[in-house]
Amino acid sequence: MILFKNAEVYTPDHIGKKDVLLAGTKIIAIDDSIEMPLNLNVKVIDATGLKLTPGLIDAHVHIAGAGGEGGPATRTPEMQLSHMIEAGVTTVIGCLGTDGMTRSVESVLMKVKSLRQEGVSAWMYTGAYQIPTPTVTGEVGKDIATIEEIIGVGEIAISDHRSSWPTADELIRLTEHARVGGMLGGKAGIVNIHLGDQESDPFQLLYDVIEKSQKMLKLTQFIPTHCNRNDYTLEFAKEYGKRGGFVDITTSSYPYFPEYEVKPSKAILELINAGVPLERITFTSDACGSLPGFDDKGNLVKLEMGLPKSILTELTDAVLEEKLPLEKALKVATSNVADVLKLKQKGRVEVGKDADVVLFNDKFNIMYMTAMGVLFVEEGKALKKGSYER
Repeated sequence: MILFKNAEVYTPDHIGKKDVLLAGTKIIAIDDSIEMPLNLNVKVIDATGLKLTPGLIDAHVHIAGAGGEGGPATRTPEMQLSHMIEAGVTTVIGCLGTDGMTRSVESVLMKVKSLRQEGVSAWMYTGAYQIPTPTVTGEVGKDIATIEEIIGVGEIAISDHRSSWPTADELIRLTEHARVGGMLGGKAGIVNIHLGDQESDPFQLLYDVIEKSQKMLKLTQFIPTHCNRNDYTLEFAKEYGKRGGFVDITTSSYPYFPEYEVKPSKAILELINAGVPLERITFTSDACGSLPGFDDKGNLVKLEMGLPKSILTELTDAVLEEKLPLEKALKVATSNVADVLKLKQKGRVEVGKDADVVLFNDKFNIMYMTAMGVLFVEEGKALKKGSYER
């Protein structure tokens, strides 16, 4: 059992100074003052001056590696456990990405299992950029319905030179299979969409899917990501968000492509000011995926790799530089993500939820972190490393 005393608690809503008690894998009590009998084995931590928040959720990570656009030597490595710890991320959603040809969905699945064994929470999308998309069982819906770790399909690429350019009919069929698989498996059955650099409205295909399905499918069936990849895509995203869709902002690519990317901390404000409800905005890192740059002839001229910590960096900038209240900034990487993906035990500091919490000081340095009730960071020092990390 772990008892945090006198923390400023954000659920992500700010509820003031509270004590928070963790037992096993759950949050079991939140109160103004919690006193424990002396004969119980409780680790008591004085959290005075610290902000206690939900553990961050990173819903787009190439956990088993990705890349390869520049040849075999440009394949990115697997994500390490330490990358999550330094980022305050307690839950990840893995995906395959561009390379659905030499990499496999099975390798992502095994990485999910390994992260769970190391003590954090992980799920994944089946599939890759291409349609037809790779799966484990041979069918998207069956993967989602029958494999516990799989909650949706993606990232399916549209409006990109690496996309298979699916038609509306093909995307309808894929989305319907994901939806039914989600219903049968009690999951989100979401379709994660990769947006490319198409200068015309990249969301038009999604609108076409809704109209052609006679509005039986909804925009909320999709999570389009990379919505801040340039200023014109963000403008289209504002309209998409106001029409009811989710808007996902990629945090890891901004430092590498500042001439194109809209800084995520600023993108939140732009979306909110344009009338997009905060609850429809999410942050994901696209970590461990390659961040390629191409010239006008399609030649690869630049290749970088992001990390999960970029989410925390941009949340910090949103609060300290853009003056967005912390309780609002937190939602894009906690409760909003949990709601979209139907991760009912994640994203909030509430009694009965999983004991995933992070405690920050005023500079947003991580002082304590628990995942499923186990301390991963104590007094600012990481207590654990992943397999083969030194």
